[in-house]
Amino acid sequence: MRVVKEAEERKNEILDAADELFGQKGFDGTSTNDILEKVGIARGTLYYHFKSKEDIMDALIERYNVRMLGAAKEIAADQSIPVVERVIRTVMALNLSSGGSNEEIMEHIHKPQNALMHQKIQKSIIAGVTPILTEIVREGIEQGLFETPFPYECMEMAVIYANTVFDDDFVPMTDEERMQRVLAFIANLERMLGAQSGSLMEVIRMFGGGEAEGHE
Repeated sequence: MRVVKEAEERKNEILDAADELFGQKGFDGTSTNDILEKVGIARGTLYYHFKSKEDIMDALIERYNVRMLGAAKEIAADQSIPVVERVIRTVMALNLSSGGSNEEIMEHIHKPQNALMHQKIQKSIIAGVTPILTEIVREGIEQGLFETPFPYECMEMAVIYANTVFDDDFVPMTDEERMQRVLAFIANLERMLGAQSGSLMEVIRMFGGGEAEGHE
């Protein structure tokens, strides 16, 4: 067990070093030698844990995903939260620039030299979040709140839109333009899910403190 623990600790040391270096120099600008020097290990030790620099990146992304999807899964599983509110809260849990450690992650992933990391994280979010949201929508269908033969596809469309249009890297927007898109997104989500008109918008008002007022 001790050997396993030590191997896990070494692996995390390599990931921590790579995380810091990718943040400073970008993925492309960081060499395996940079990582070796920072951790203070031999090349063989690095290759024992990771086959390549891209392997390290994939492991880092997996670590980010566990962090990012954890909150979404927790909300989705909370039966005490009404279904419609759970859909909105789960999507909001993925707001990657909402502060904390996620903000730091996104700050260096949005750098041009980390484009591949950015793309891989987006792909993982789409693959990871869509099934979580689909299960909530299925609950909503059973409760008569939603009516759609395509729960998975609806959520996939919603996640892809939210993950690209609300990503500052893809579509630069003013606060007013962003709010307009949020309102359009919610209105169209209601239609896609066959939800009662205004039901998702009502939940957004709960979180947004009335920002949606006057945009009916």
